[in-house]
Amino acid sequence: MKIQSTYKLIVLLTASLLLQSCFVAKNYSRPELETESLYRTDQLPQDSISMANVSWKDLFNDEQLKSYIAQGLENNLDIRIALQNVVAAESYLKQGKAGYYPTLSGTASFTRTKNSGNSQFGSFFTRPLEQYELSGSLSWEADVWGKIRSNKRAYGASYLQSVAAHQAVKTNLVSGIASTYYQLMALDKQREIAEQALEARKSSLETTQALKDAGQVTEVAVKQTEAQVHTTEIILINLKNNIKLLENAFCILLGEPAHEVQRGRLDDQSIDSDLKTGVPYLLLANRPDVMRAEYGLINAFELTNVAKSSMYPSLKLTANGGFQSLEFENWLDASSLFSQLIGSLTEPIFNGRRLRTQMEVAKAQQEQALLSYKKTLLTAGREVSDALYTYNAESEKLTARSKELEAYSTAEDYSEELLNNGLANYLEVLTARQNALNSELSYVDSQYGQLSAIVELYRALGGGWK
Repeated sequence: MKIQSTYKLIVLLTASLLLQSCFVAKNYSRPELETESLYRTDQLPQDSISMANVSWKDLFNDEQLKSYIAQGLENNLDIRIALQNVVAAESYLKQGKAGYYPTLSGTASFTRTKNSGNSQFGSFFTRPLEQYELSGSLSWEADVWGKIRSNKRAYGASYLQSVAAHQAVKTNLVSGIASTYYQLMALDKQREIAEQALEARKSSLETTQALKDAGQVTEVAVKQTEAQVHTTEIILINLKNNIKLLENAFCILLGEPAHEVQRGRLDDQSIDSDLKTGVPYLLLANRPDVMRAEYGLINAFELTNVAKSSMYPSLKLTANGGFQSLEFENWLDASSLFSQLIGSLTEPIFNGRRLRTQMEVAKAQQEQALLSYKKTLLTAGREVSDALYTYNAESEKLTARSKELEAYSTAEDYSEELLNNGLANYLEVLTARQNALNSELSYVDSQYGQLSAIVELYRALGGGWK
């Protein structure tokens, strides 16, 4: 009898292993996407080299900036939140890997039953019945249709998705710190320009007052010059306020309370790395948000496999055994041993449409993940194109701004000299002064714009997390 039972068990185990080849779950393959013309550029990529492969430690030359980036990567709250997401996803991954293993549980119980005297067994058992039990239960489900495997892969994709999300936060943080740092230096330079202009306006006001006393200009000229002084004061107030606000925002990136930020000078900044974009296909490997979107697609794909496998029969083996006795003294005797082995094949038939709904929802979510992946890739290509054209535009504007500033500065000097000699009116002087100040401030904007465009290109290509 025992040999027959053993034979049945071996047959059942063998059948379950053979059925492993009956997987209904499919293997993921990357969808075909157009990447050749993903972004527009006049510099046609000739090789697979991208500036995204350059470490931020080598890209930036300012030691103070590199110190701030390292500090931000260590303390930034978004980085720390993303790391905890990785830890949580890793726990789920371990759970998915454990899906192949059997489950084991233990039970220790004491039961005391007092039957009613009018019940079926009350007339036979007048005294309370006591039962002691110490048992274990072992259960294992065969992965016949690939449900456990797909569930494990879904957890793996979810884990990698959280890692990519952490990398995306690092990329955005590096570019955010660098761009804000350069912007602070640009505001510093504009503040210096405004302070110098204010001193010049005050001196000009005294000169205009003297010319008015000499009868060369009217009171209108004095008031116009005085108004220009106050206009420059307003510009200076706004710049100082913007510096304070930007310092506060910069400290948030570092994960610190607001404080003054030490920094260098804008004229000393340069980024010497070659602006190489590489082939567009590299965005799939360099952009963390693109990788995160693909892992999201893989996760949805595997969950669709799980939903599909749930509609097929499940094969489960269950073994129970232990000690069971009506008397405490005989509880752990050999005669109290019991065992039970169950092999079951369960096919869901009526379940309130739950499985079919689960399948339809999984397919819809998989399609959403695919569309999100495509959108993320298109957005990445657009951001690279935008950064390239912005850099080229800022470089051209910087050259034009330099010539404009030189022309306005010369016009300001000539108009003031002509006014002092009575050969020009005060309106020409006021216009020349204002144009010169605006041009000088705009030149600084273009300096910052050029540096910011390089940082944005670095981020758009996926640099900063390596």
